[in-house]
Amino acid sequence: MAGTAGTPGTPRVLRAMNDRAALDLLLEHGPLSRTRIGKLTGLSKPTASQLLARLEAAGLVLAGGTTEGRPGPGAQLYEVNPAAAYAAGLDVTPGRVLAAVADVTGRTVGRYELPTPGRRPATPVVQQVTDALDGAVKAAGLVRGDVHRLVIGTPGAFDPGTGRLRYASHLPGWHSPTLLDELAAALPMPVEYENDVNLAAVAEQRLGAARGHEDFVLLWNHEGLGAALVLGGRLHRGWTGGAGEVGFLPVPGAPLARKVSRTGSGGFQELAGSQALPGLARELGVTDVPSGPYPEAAAALVARAARAGADEPHRRLLRTYATRLATGLASLVSVLDPELVVLSGTSLTAGGEVLRDLIRDELEELAASRPRLAVGDVTEHPVLRGALESALAATRDEVFDTSR
Repeated sequence: MAGTAGTPGTPRVLRAMNDRAALDLLLEHGPLSRTRIGKLTGLSKPTASQLLARLEAAGLVLAGGTTEGRPGPGAQLYEVNPAAAYAAGLDVTPGRVLAAVADVTGRTVGRYELPTPGRRPATPVVQQVTDALDGAVKAAGLVRGDVHRLVIGTPGAFDPGTGRLRYASHLPGWHSPTLLDELAAALPMPVEYENDVNLAAVAEQRLGAARGHEDFVLLWNHEGLGAALVLGGRLHRGWTGGAGEVGFLPVPGAPLARKVSRTGSGGFQELAGSQALPGLARELGVTDVPSGPYPEAAAALVARAARAGADEPHRRLLRTYATRLATGLASLVSVLDPELVVLSGTSLTAGGEVLRDLIRDELEELAASRPRLAVGDVTEHPVLRGALESALAATRDEVFDTSR
C-alpha cells in the first residue's frame, strides 16, 4: 500500500536516504553547515534545514560551533552526535584479550587489555570475554548495555555448520561446541565472530592501504602466517571459514607437512612464518639474534635487516625471507590475480618498503601477474581496529535508519 514504511520511492524512504547521505557526509568531513550539506547532497536549503532539524530531534546530530573567517555572522555547524551509539571490538590471541569501545563517529573511547597466559586458561572463555569487554566499557565511562554490537576477532574461524572453532588449535579454551551459545547468553548485544586476518583486511580497506580497492589480498605474518581475500569488495571466507589459511599451503623449500589439522602448521608457515626467522638468521651468520617471544624477535630482526644497508648477513637474511614469502604468495597471485597485495603483521611491516621491493622483485620472477604491493598503513592493533570498523558499520546501518 502506498505510504507504508519501506516501500521504495515513498516520501519516508526518500527522506531516510537523504538522512543517511547527510550523516555519512558528516562522518567523512566533520562539522558542516546547512548550506554545505545542501550543496553536497543536492538538496534545497529548506529541505536541508528540515533534514537537520529531523536528525537533531532524533539525537543523531548536534549543533556545534559556527563558521569563522568570513564577513558577517558565522553559519551554524552540525556534527554527528558521538553518543548516538557505541560499538565494541575484541582481538583475541593466546596471550591476551584486547578490547575497545568506539562511539558512532569511530573514535575509540575506552580500551582494556586482559592477559590470558598459559596453555590451559584459568578463567573460562566466557568470563575472559565479559571481563575484557567490561574493562573497556568502564574505561569509556559506559555500562555494558550501552554497546550496540560486538565483533570478536580470533585466529582461525568458526565453522558455520558446527559452530566450532577451526584452524586455531593454539587458542586454548575456545573449542567447546557450546561456546557461541554461552557467549550469546552472557552478552546483551548482537555478537559477530570473524577471523583476525580478515579483520586486518577490513581495517586496511576502510582506513589504510586498500582504500578504493575491490580486489586485494592481505598477507599477514605475526603469530601465524595467513591471508585475507577480498573479491568484488567482499571478504571471501570459504565453505568452512578457512579461506586464507595459507600457513597450511604446501610450498617448495619446505618438507611436505601431513596431518596439518593436528599439528596446526603447514609448509608455508614452516618456511616463512615468524617462528622460522630466528633460526634462519643464525644459519645465515647473524650473530645478534634477539631473544623473547618469536613475533617480537622476528619483527626486530626484519627491522634491523631493513636498516642494515650493505651488512651482508642481515641483507642475506632479508633477501632469503623475501624469497620465502614470494614462494607462497606466488600461488595466491597466480590463482586470484588480485589488483593489490597488502603486507601486514609485524613480521612484514617491520621490513617496510625495503622488504616490499624485494618481495615484488621475486614475485615478478615467480608469478605471471603483476599486482601492486603495499605495506599496510594500519599498524596499531589492526585486528582490533578492523573489529571496531566492522561493528560500527552494522551499528550505523541500524541507528542511522530513520525510515522506521
